[in-house]
Amino acid sequence: MGLFNFIKSQFIEVIEWTDMAKNELVYRFPVENKEIKMGAQLTVRESQMAVFINEGQIADVFSAGRYQLTTENLPVLTKLKSWKYGFDSPFKAEVYFVSTKQFTNQKWGTSRPVMMRDQDFGLLRIRAFGIFSYRVNDPAIFLKELFGTSSSFTTEDIQEQLSKMTVSSLSDLLAESQIPALDFSMNYDELSMQGKQKLQPKFNKFGFELSSFFIENISLPDDVEKAMDKRTTMGVLGDMSKFTQYQTAEAIRDAAKNEGGGLASAGAGIGVGSAIGKAMSGAFNQENNVTDKPMIICPNCGKQIKASSKFCPECGGKVITDKKHCIKCNAEIKSTAKFCPECGAKQDEKLKCPKCGTELKPGAKFCPECGNKM
Repeated sequence: MGLFNFIKSQFIEVIEWTDMAKNELVYRFPVENKEIKMGAQLTVRESQMAVFINEGQIADVFSAGRYQLTTENLPVLTKLKSWKYGFDSPFKAEVYFVSTKQFTNQKWGTSRPVMMRDQDFGLLRIRAFGIFSYRVNDPAIFLKELFGTSSSFTTEDIQEQLSKMTVSSLSDLLAESQIPALDFSMNYDELSMQGKQKLQPKFNKFGFELSSFFIENISLPDDVEKAMDKRTTMGVLGDMSKFTQYQTAEAIRDAAKNEGGGLASAGAGIGVGSAIGKAMSGAFNQENNVTDKPMIICPNCGKQIKASSKFCPECGGKVITDKKHCIKCNAEIKSTAKFCPECGAKQDEKLKCPKCGTELKPGAKFCPECGNKM
């Protein structure tokens, strides 16, 4: 009786994987020194697939369900072992259960800064990180490419490989997108979608389906972020001259509130007042400079002077323009012209009303005294 029980224990009658760890991808069913009984019960639960391997060669693959093993539902294994139809003797084979559930919250990130060329800041060193999720969708490819002959395989065993592959593809994606560094934060969704499309073929080579891919952050060097902050501040302030005047007025108010006594305090107050006065003068002069009249070039010395100047403040020469207006029709003519090429009026004579003789201004259309139309 004892011998019968020993022989019976060498035959496997039930094959299943019940103790699935949270991060376990593959489990090898223990069949060492045992044979599988023909007619044994195989139970494959949801989010599992069972793979039979004969002498290192993948044979039959079973999806979720309950099976009674026969030559009919083991067609590949039957062919490999050259069984006859209805073969019912025990047999040897390796059985692997592969988890097909989705593994979420898998982290990726740049261990070192990645170089990229930006249109605003030139060469940049950036860092990025995020998460992705994946699942096994082709257990045969997965076992061939990654698993080997281990007794189990977890997400930690492949995490570093997938993370490096992700960072490499993302570096290419950022370079190809030509998105300015200033606009990265507003394009995370678009970049994540493009990253998923770019990575999917690489995941397929391992038998994986990339379920989701997200970029959580792209960080820039400190000096670039400071430059971005300054640019943002200037954009918010708008008119810098108005802001300078406001700051000057605030400084004067704060100085007025400062109560001090003694000669030293008075001297300090005079110094502060002088400094503030100069700053305020500069601030208002800055605004006045902006609203100055148009400038022209002095025909004598070539210096830039105000358009309304009659004499150059640099060389003292008389500013003579080469244009003037006709005394009669107000057309623009050369300064040396004696007669207007438009109306023929002589330019060295004063324009008078032919009706009442009143002297008229150049370009007048009616006489201010009698109303005669010119």
